[in-house]
Amino acid sequence: DVARAAARDGRHPGMVALLGSGETAAAGGRLFESLAQGLPRPLRVVILETPAGFELNSARVAGRVADYLRVRLANYGADVIQAPALRRDGPRSTGDPLITEPLLHASMIFAGPGSPTYAVRHLADSLAWQRVLARHALGAALAFASAATIAIGRFALPVYEIFKAGHDPFWSDGLDLLGPSGLSLAIVPHWNNNDGGAELDTSRCFMGRERFAALAAGLPAGTAIVGLDEHTGLVIDLAAGQAGVMGPGCVTVLRGGSEHSFAEGATFGLD
Repeated sequence: DVARAAARDGRHPGMVALLGSGETAAAGGRLFESLAQGLPRPLRVVILETPAGFELNSARVAGRVADYLRVRLANYGADVIQAPALRRDGPRSTGDPLITEPLLHASMIFAGPGSPTYAVRHLADSLAWQRVLARHALGAALAFASAATIAIGRFALPVYEIFKAGHDPFWSDGLDLLGPSGLSLAIVPHWNNNDGGAELDTSRCFMGRERFAALAAGLPAGTAIVGLDEHTGLVIDLAAGQAGVMGPGCVTVLRGGSEHSFAEGATFGLD
C-alpha cells in the first residue's frame, strides 16, 4: 500500500547498496557517503541488529558500524542509532512497535554481518521488515553487507549450515527484496575470498568453486547470481534501471549460462 501511494505521489524507491565486505573500511565509507549525498537532511541512519541477533555481542557488532558512521558521515550531520530487534519472539522482537519505531524515521537503513538464514527467519513478514520496505518505498536508502546481502535475495545461501555444520549444499528462501522489481537474485558476498590460502578454496562465500558450481546449477531458470568481491559494492538505482560498481574488486553476474564481470566505475542495466 505504501509503495502504491508513493508511486501515485511521484516518489521513487531509494537506492539499494550491496557490499561484499568492509562496511567499516574505506570501501564501506565511500559507499555510505555516496548514498548520503543523495538524501535529505537531517540524515537519520538506523542500524538493524537482526542478522547478528543470535550473537551475545550483537549490540557491539552493530555498534562498531554505528561508531564508524558517526565519524564518516559527520559532515552530513548524521544521527546514527541502533534498532535492537534481535528475533521474532522475546523482549527485543522484530514485531515490537517500539523497538522498530526508529525505522519509521530513517533516511538510510543498514544491516550487515551475522547469519543469512537467521536474518530471514526473524525478519520475514515481521513488522521490522514491513517498516524497512515502507521507508524504502518512500525514498530511504538501504545498505546491506555480508550476511544481510545474502538474506535479501530471492534465494539465500545457508553459509553456516553448509560450511560449518556440514549440510549438503542447498538454497533457502530469502527475503526477496528486489523480487517486486522483477529481479530474481541470489546474492553472494565474499566472492573472491581467499582466507583458505593454497590449501582450501574459500571463494564464492566459502563454498569454493566446485561446490558453488553445483549450487548454481540448482537454481531455477531466470535467477541471476550476483557475486560481490570483498570491499566492493554495487549501488542499485531502481528508478533509473541501472547499477554501478564501487571498490577495488569486481561484481560478477551469472545468468543463463553467461558470466559478466564489472569493475570499479562500471554501470549496467538491470535488465
